[in-house]
Amino acid sequence: MKTVLVTGAHGFIGRNLVASLNRREDIEVMKIDSKHSLQELEEYAIKADFIYHLAGINRPDNTEEFMTGNLDYTQHLLNILSSNGKKTPILLSSSIQAEMDNPYGNSKRAAEEAVFAYGRNEEIRTFVFRLPNVFGKWSKPNYNSVVATWCYNISRDIPIKVNDPEAEVKLVYIDDVVESFIHVMDNSDVTKTSDYLDISRSFNVKLKELEASLASFKASRRTLVLSDLKNDFERYLYSTYLSYLQEDDFGYNLEMKHDNRGWLAEFVKSEHSGQVFISRTKPGITRGNHWHHTKVEKFLVIEGEAIVKFRMIEGEEIFEYPVNGSSLRVIDIPPGYTHSITNTGNTDVITLFWANELFNPDKPDTYYLEV
Repeated sequence: MKTVLVTGAHGFIGRNLVASLNRREDIEVMKIDSKHSLQELEEYAIKADFIYHLAGINRPDNTEEFMTGNLDYTQHLLNILSSNGKKTPILLSSSIQAEMDNPYGNSKRAAEEAVFAYGRNEEIRTFVFRLPNVFGKWSKPNYNSVVATWCYNISRDIPIKVNDPEAEVKLVYIDDVVESFIHVMDNSDVTKTSDYLDISRSFNVKLKELEASLASFKASRRTLVLSDLKNDFERYLYSTYLSYLQEDDFGYNLEMKHDNRGWLAEFVKSEHSGQVFISRTKPGITRGNHWHHTKVEKFLVIEGEAIVKFRMIEGEEIFEYPVNGSSLRVIDIPPGYTHSITNTGNTDVITLFWANELFNPDKPDTYYLEV
């Protein structure tokens, strides 16, 4: 069992790191945050086999607190280890601001140098990550993250301010940060090409593109059209956006189109992956009796009993596929076959449908013809 200390454990990165460490049976996690005393820090530090030093100050009331919260706290932790003869590997979460000549950057760079000195003096492994902008769940809005702030505001219809839409920001995703942090703890053969380690990957995005993506996520509840989530950044950004929804705003209603057959509702659409919709059909009712030149569909009855029928548009032979909600069976609808689905049971039939393209009223590719 390895004992791991995480300082700044209740911050954005700390919470995500602790959540991952807690899943492991070979790790015991000790957490330190601003509520803990220096005595508790000493007690935990002496017990630790590995230390993630994430605590720091970036929004103080006065500039002097930068050095107090970043350098002095780090030096105190290192002094605890040295004075107790501990040779504990330590990972410091720093910032690309350490490259800048400003009070915050100077304090982070000084903390880095203190960690490097500890490593040389004690001949122990140290790891320093200069992080760019990190995004993901649990980041505090209106603080240091443009993604967190914009996700929070856009999800609540609060205006955002974009000073330079063409400006580009470098982002890393929180799960990649956590994965990289844990990797250096688990692997004694981590090689460093410089004093600083990088997160496994990063994303460069213009502010106008970031705003457009977040706005599309907001609009998707109304239009039902999801953005293209085929690349990792868009998927991670969408997950991040949803994490900022208000707790009384997780749900939204779909439009149900009622008629004598039952009802039908669109669920989700994608310009790249088509659309999904759902229907409720009364006993004895038939839907369909049409065919498509190119459009294809999938039918899945999840409740009730039905029969799906096909006929080649130029043929006479009818093919039948009985389906029911007790034995899920997906039926592919190829082009060139007129098709229908009929409720053959005594209860309503619930059916999921997928089509490979969005419905275009100007070019519906749907032609009535009875099976």
